[in-house]
This record gives sequence, structure tokens and C-alpha cells, in this order.
Amino acid sequence: MHLPAALVFLLAAPAAALDGAGFEAAVTGQTLEWQNHGIPYGAEQYLPDRRVIWQFEGGPCQYGTWSDPEPGQICFLYDNGNDRQCWRFEIGGSGLRAEFLGLGHNRQLQEVSRSTAPLSCPGPGLGV
Repeated sequence: MHLPAALVFLLAAPAAALDGAGFEAAVTGQTLEWQNHGIPYGAEQYLPDRRVIWQFEGGPCQYGTWSDPEPGQICFLYDNGNDRQCWRFEIGGSGLRAEFLGLGHNRQLQEVSRSTAPLSCPGPGLGV
């Protein structure tokens, strides 16, 4: 796996929460697959202008955006009508790690792969 230059630079620094600019540099143009404690969780495609497409493992695609309302927080808002979800991202030796910042949840995700390939999302109204 070849890492983007910005990500290589960030790997050399101690693990600290990424700010918006660091997160944007690390993910834009990439599709990352995530796992939760070794179990496949989902994948997210990071598009220009802080747009994203999320797909739970085996689920439909959800379109949204991300923002950085406070230092160390990256928050996602999807078109499914749910509240925004905020995460703390840091870069470790094996890629990005994400910790959910919501109450009562102990979700910690680990990047398991990245590529420039888009997610496979059928258009609205297609399929069965």
C-alpha cells in the first residue's frame, strides 16, 4: 500500500487528534474500509469539498458531509435524517483510528485498507 505524502508526514508525528486540515489531507480522494475490534464495519469514500459516501458492511450508501466544529472533532451529517456523529481521528502505525465521541457508545474503528476506487452505490430507485 502506498501512502499519500501528507499521511507519511503525519505518521512520523506522535498520535494526536487530527484537525480538519489534517483529516482532509489524509482522506480526500480515498475510500477507506473500517473495522470495529477486528470485525468489518463499513467503508467511506471521501470526496472533495468535505463530501462523503458511507456504506455499512453489506448496507446501502448514505451521502453526507463532514465538518470540524471544534479542535480534534470531525463530525459527519448524512442525508438519512439522523443527528450528526462526531469522531476523534488519529494516525497510528497501521493507518487511521477513529473513536466515536457520542455518549454511551464505545465504537473504535481502525482503517484496514484504502484505495482510490469509488464505492459501489446503485442510483436511487434502481435494483429490486
